[in-house]
Amino acid sequence: MARQADRLYELVPAIHRIRDVEQGYPLRSLLQIITEQVEIVEANIAQLYENWFIETCEDWVVPYIGDLVGYRIVHEAGEPGDAITSAARNKILIPRRDVADTIRNRRRKGALALLEELARDTSGWPARAVEFYRLLGWTQNLNYPHPDRGGTIDLRGSDVFDRLNGAFDEIAHTIDVRRINSHRAQGRYNIPSAGLFVWRLKSYSVTKAPAHCEDWKRHHYTFSILGNDAPLFTQTVAEPAPAHIADEMNVPAPIRRRALEERLEDYYGEGKSLVIYRDNLTKRVPSEDIIVADLSNWSYRPTGQQVAVDPQLGRIAFAARRAPLEGVWVTYYYGFSADIGGGEYDRRVAPGKAVIKVGTNEAIKRISDAIAEWRKFRQKPDVREQWADAVIELTDSGCYTEPLAIELYRGERLELRAAANTRPVIRLLDFYGNRPDALQITGKDEAYGGYPPQQQECNDKRAARIILDGLLITGRGLQIRGALESVMIRHCTLVPGWALDTCGNPKEATEPSLELIDTTARVNIEHSILGAIQVTQNEVSSEPLPINISDTILDATGPELEAVGSPECPVAHVVLTIRRCTVIGKIEAHAIQLAENCIFDGMIKVARRQTGCMRFCFAPPGSRTPRRYECQPDLVLVGITDSAARTAELARVRPRFNSTRYGNPAYCQLAATCADEIKRGADDESELGAFQDLFQPQREANLRARLDEFTPAGLNVGVIFAS
Repeated sequence: MARQADRLYELVPAIHRIRDVEQGYPLRSLLQIITEQVEIVEANIAQLYENWFIETCEDWVVPYIGDLVGYRIVHEAGEPGDAITSAARNKILIPRRDVADTIRNRRRKGALALLEELARDTSGWPARAVEFYRLLGWTQNLNYPHPDRGGTIDLRGSDVFDRLNGAFDEIAHTIDVRRINSHRAQGRYNIPSAGLFVWRLKSYSVTKAPAHCEDWKRHHYTFSILGNDAPLFTQTVAEPAPAHIADEMNVPAPIRRRALEERLEDYYGEGKSLVIYRDNLTKRVPSEDIIVADLSNWSYRPTGQQVAVDPQLGRIAFAARRAPLEGVWVTYYYGFSADIGGGEYDRRVAPGKAVIKVGTNEAIKRISDAIAEWRKFRQKPDVREQWADAVIELTDSGCYTEPLAIELYRGERLELRAAANTRPVIRLLDFYGNRPDALQITGKDEAYGGYPPQQQECNDKRAARIILDGLLITGRGLQIRGALESVMIRHCTLVPGWALDTCGNPKEATEPSLELIDTTARVNIEHSILGAIQVTQNEVSSEPLPINISDTILDATGPELEAVGSPECPVAHVVLTIRRCTVIGKIEAHAIQLAENCIFDGMIKVARRQTGCMRFCFAPPGSRTPRRYECQPDLVLVGITDSAARTAELARVRPRFNSTRYGNPAYCQLAATCADEIKRGADDESELGAFQDLFQPQREANLRARLDEFTPAGLNVGVIFAS
């Protein structure tokens, strides 16, 4: 960088540089400023050349290249917005890959595999195309038999029933005269009908993490560390050829028992969908010992070296006499909608100046030991200021079961985070009998006292700050108290209800995940999943606590329970700013400064209605809120006076979810029967709630338009959501 900054200076004759040295480098400083501007001009000229090609051009150029090749924008998906503020939405409305393949796709019009490529290019969803006339039950010609078409049911095999009416169905059906692309009742099995099954859920990895042992049976385990039943998902592999039609290995679908049994070598092993280790991480259970079984009631009892696996429930059973002595570790994939909560997806992890690493392969194995090590550095005069801003990084997806209490002093900043592509679990148990067992973070309004009193003066007068990043916390909640400047919780999961039972129900439904007790902290929550927030604050001597929440699921485990509240007080002494969130539970707060593009599946009660506003949200009728703009159900009730009609409209626009239980793959995903006013009710015409930035309505509209454009005349193609 130094040589690049002086490249113009090096072109100056040596005599002038000698004189410049004698005068203190004024010429060099001037030429360095000029060099910066030259580099900007050169970079701009280079980018102008790159903008000629769809692979390397800037995002704002993509629509112009699309116009050159006759690419048609789908106006039903919405109009492109400003290149800066609407950049993410514009990428969905005008996909770069779709523009690049426009001419090639026109040449392949009529090919079945093209429909799958259109789904990937326009929406980013994996897909499988099916010609439904091949599944019609008809009398075959003896001279020209078609054994690859749908046949009658083989009652001796259960595999056909698992795939019935799905993307991989092989059973013959009677004719259905309804059109598959009808907006009313969708039909499938007809001669001109073709279907495109798309998977909206993604598969996320959990790598070499501890399995959960059932307390009452030491040889029974679940893949999920929370102990709940969770289906295992397929790690997708690329299709071998452009003309290949996707099979179960090419889409992020739940793994069926029969599929795992028949294709065990495709699913099981290093780098594949699941692996089981027993006693240590080097001892992998061989594939010949794996038995696929239905473990619904733990009725199947393996013998000898056998290890029974149920992929649909995510359960493992060992032989009673050969139970693991040192534990079980697993690698598997689970399904979810987006990069929210703790997970092994890509997160931006900034390099830290002072980092203490914790993990199985690190020198420090426990978080509490890392905190103690940090305190030792804080006592050394030569590195004291450097370690005031520290990072404790968990380097694996292990489970850290230990009591944690963190004290922060004035001027200190601590970040407790997961390393890139890991999902560590902090498991808080009932360690103490005479006090709470939550993860406690306490701020002290004083300088750190771990060194002599004459050295305790702190140059930084600000209160302490803490960041939690990429963690999954279960067993108990998180308590914040004392003098803190800010608390940042991002890409974390604080399990709603503290923990889950086998069926996925919360064990402590009424307990909060986050407690704010007499603190001065400004709380920021981003891209997270957490349970209720409970605030204990002195309303007389303190200002309302600011809480900013964005792209988050706030789940009190039920709409009748408090998502934000205060014990023994009508409202919590907080001011909320909440954007792009799904809230299950009641909001009882001092004020809402701004609520935007949110779903509130519970009553809202604010003390100060004159402060703040709500825009593009759903709030249940009867809620006490600040001023509302373009909110539901207010819009659909305009002009309706009949009470029966109003009741019907209220029932129609109420949000519907595929699941409201944490741990279910379709957790907080809007159902297909949800009203369009909710599915396209955001200010950018996307869906309301935590998954707004997925732009699913725009993806769907784009896909349907492209199917109409590239489908041969006389063929009806419909989109079927497989997940």
